[in-house]
Amino acid sequence: VKTSLCLLWVSSILSAPVNKERQKLLLISFDGFRWDYDRDVDTPNLDKMAKDGVKALYVTPPYLTVTSPTHFTLLTGRYIENHGVIHNMWFNTATTEKKPYYPTQFVNDWWDNGTLPIWITAQRQGLKAGSLHFPGTASSYQGQVAMVREIEPPLYNYKNETVWQDNTDKVMGWFKYQDLDFVSMYFGEPDGTGHKYGPDSPERREMVKQVDRTVGYIRQSAELHGLDNSLNIIITADHGMSTVYRNNQVEAITLYKIPGFSFKDLSFHLVDYGPSGMLLPKPGLLEKVYNALKGAHPHLHVYKKEEMPARLHFAKNDRILPIILWADPGYVINGVLQSNKGEHGFDNENMDMKPFFRAVGPAFRRNLEVEPFETVNIYPLMCHILGIQPEVNDGHLTATKHMLVTSEAPQGQVTITFCLHPKSLSSLLQDSNGIDHYVLQ
Repeated sequence: VKTSLCLLWVSSILSAPVNKERQKLLLISFDGFRWDYDRDVDTPNLDKMAKDGVKALYVTPPYLTVTSPTHFTLLTGRYIENHGVIHNMWFNTATTEKKPYYPTQFVNDWWDNGTLPIWITAQRQGLKAGSLHFPGTASSYQGQVAMVREIEPPLYNYKNETVWQDNTDKVMGWFKYQDLDFVSMYFGEPDGTGHKYGPDSPERREMVKQVDRTVGYIRQSAELHGLDNSLNIIITADHGMSTVYRNNQVEAITLYKIPGFSFKDLSFHLVDYGPSGMLLPKPGLLEKVYNALKGAHPHLHVYKKEEMPARLHFAKNDRILPIILWADPGYVINGVLQSNKGEHGFDNENMDMKPFFRAVGPAFRRNLEVEPFETVNIYPLMCHILGIQPEVNDGHLTATKHMLVTSEAPQGQVTITFCLHPKSLSSLLQDSNGIDHYVLQ
């Protein structure tokens, strides 16, 4: 005898924003803007944005806390092990070739790895999308690109405030004259200044003032282009920044000085990139390399890939090498080759790695400060505002939907009755995001 259960599914539709005009969305990243950078600088425009919209105390990026991987998480809502853009640098372990950040933007199969960014998803569902300088813009995904896009040229000056304003007006023109629904926009500061001078430097504080002026200019440009009633603006960052200890402040982490460790035992390595590193030992030498490094320095963390803490979501990908290293805040690996006074790439639980978050527009509530959340949750929020069905992702709308303007009462209910085999019931309920309640009959 076949047994079935009937499931009465009652779903209240999340109230739409009070404003009825079609919602547009601008996602902006100011690279390396730490969550507390507005605390030692006068930031009237960021302050006004918080009063007019939503501010999070901070947000938590995924690990590894470097630029391309964390930006691709913003675009996809996936942890880094799931979207596969695991590093700023493309590399080939067979040839030992590596590419720096900018050339890596043009290695298509590094990005087009099975996960679709929000530009492509939006366009497939009838919307128009664009991107200016955002990491990943140069690639195509399953043969498609953002319909309007601009990639920064080589040796680009990320600091020029006049160019920032020109780019802002260009993007607002895309919304107004080309009727785009979504644009992602990237600014390379205050990351560069934080690296060069350190996060506690007067130079960084001056750059934060420039960012704040630009936030004011962005909102002014939106108003001048007549976008007040339709454009939502989310401003965040990929990671924070931490001061690097130098000279006699610390015992440096210098791998070749560690007893029992030899670079000759490796087929490939990435160990000159701030506080993080990955190693591919030669066949049969994994245990030797691991045992030499494990516990060799009090501020160096050494993990076999399969032993990585699950909270970091940085293990389950073939691109991730068998041994993973990272240093405590303030320390870098093989720092003799580096001169930066500030770095990122540390554990994402460290407060210095947390970015900021602001949001304003007709979809958002006003003068609301919310608790911290993970940046994987920004993607489903953006999909909801745009009215598109998200791809599979690691975020949850429940983490952010309290930011949104809703009507006084739900706009309606949908009641659906399913009759199904018990084995199908559990999988259905696992997919019931947004369901208020259900009744078994």
